[in-house]
Amino acid sequence: MQLTLEGRRALVTGGSRGLGLATARAFAEAGARVAIIARGQAALDAAAASIPASLPIRADIATAEGCDHAYRAAESALGGIDILVNNAGTSKRGPFTAVSDAEWQADLDLKLFAAIRLVRLAWPGMAERRFGRIINVLNIGAKAPPPTGAPTAVSRAAGLALTKVLAGEGAPLGINVNALLVGKIDSDQWVRRHAADPAGQSYEEWKEEAGRPIPMGRMGRPEEFAAMALALAAQPGDYVTGTAINVDGGMSPVP
Repeated sequence: MQLTLEGRRALVTGGSRGLGLATARAFAEAGARVAIIARGQAALDAAAASIPASLPIRADIATAEGCDHAYRAAESALGGIDILVNNAGTSKRGPFTAVSDAEWQADLDLKLFAAIRLVRLAWPGMAERRFGRIINVLNIGAKAPPPTGAPTAVSRAAGLALTKVLAGEGAPLGINVNALLVGKIDSDQWVRRHAADPAGQSYEEWKEEAGRPIPMGRMGRPEEFAAMALALAAQPGDYVTGTAINVDGGMSPVP
């Protein structure tokens, strides 16, 4: 089956690197017009140059103003948004007592409130057209929060609850809402972790070691994640809503 998004318009947050970039590229290759949102101009420009006819939008979606600016710019340029991928986020975590109020607020603003605000903006148009696909990118800590997983596991768990609430409300309107939960997938955050590791290994050696405990024996590739996002956005996802799919090589203890 050839997956197509011909005629669809997509908005991908955190679209300049890693999973967001791979997803935006997969959507564009399937025929969608894609707006990519990120904070860094240089990375945004490079991403847009690698995806023909994509629309780069610089915005900080951790703020209400940033969400409104990004969405309005995408909607104006594309004529509407059919597919929304809430991918922007970081992996801030540590002992509970070490997490400050400011860190809690920053994490919730970027990972939870950004999704809430963008969905609120996209929802009326999707409901009017009786078609919408919303994909919330979370991590496997949303189902199985680990010790020292705050604040990210908590905000991701809230994103999981949000996914289920929206799926129930969206189903009668033709709006499908799902979550993809990532484990260890090769992306910029792992490059940064490698750079901070004093062991002195090459990135390939470090990545191989990091992937060894995963049941499949390796870290995932961004393209594998993007393929699952594409399946949810395209025709195979027509009867799929309210799900949380692990894209983790079998890493999560919770199905």
